[in-house]
Amino acid sequence: MQDLRSSETLKNLMRAFAGESQARNRYTFAAGVARRERLPVVEAVFQFTADQEKAHAEIFYDYMKELSGENIHIDGGYPVNISQKTVDLLRAARHNEYEEHDVVYKQFGDQAKAEGFDEIGRVFHQIAAVEKMHGDRFEMFADWMDQGKLFVSDVSAGWMCLNCGHILTAVKAPAICPVCKHEQGYFVRLELAPFTRL
Repeated sequence: MQDLRSSETLKNLMRAFAGESQARNRYTFAAGVARRERLPVVEAVFQFTADQEKAHAEIFYDYMKELSGENIHIDGGYPVNISQKTVDLLRAARHNEYEEHDVVYKQFGDQAKAEGFDEIGRVFHQIAAVEKMHGDRFEMFADWMDQGKLFVSDVSAGWMCLNCGHILTAVKAPAICPVCKHEQGYFVRLELAPFTRL
């Protein structure tokens, strides 16, 4: 196994740490745009994903602990996605997550394994799979927004208010929650509600 200090894997770990840290901030900024557009459910999706990106950053950072106190110099390109439209930010996020899955982390994982860092390679590949799921989720919400179906279903569906937990079955989420009076933007399809057994 190659020494981590002289490996390309070390640089890839730092690139991944930087990328995940930036993704977390981009999603936190996007959550603010969703809040301004009165879409708390999409805000929650961005915040939920931002927290997972923070976890990824920490995983990559921890692999570099033997270099604590040193500076690691890398090159890299990172996206700039600025918009005042939530749907644009969902689409950009989808693109970035798929790129991490399809290209970046697969290559980083393969490189790590080639250099003898099997565990790091495995983790890069596993996190690549998570990024694919992130991209799928962003795409689903963007598609619903584009189709005018974020709060409307083709068939009767369960809906949960993320504020108070009220559940109802309808084709469309109500304009106002009948229990807590929060706006429609707080409703999510029941199958996507957190910690809910279906």
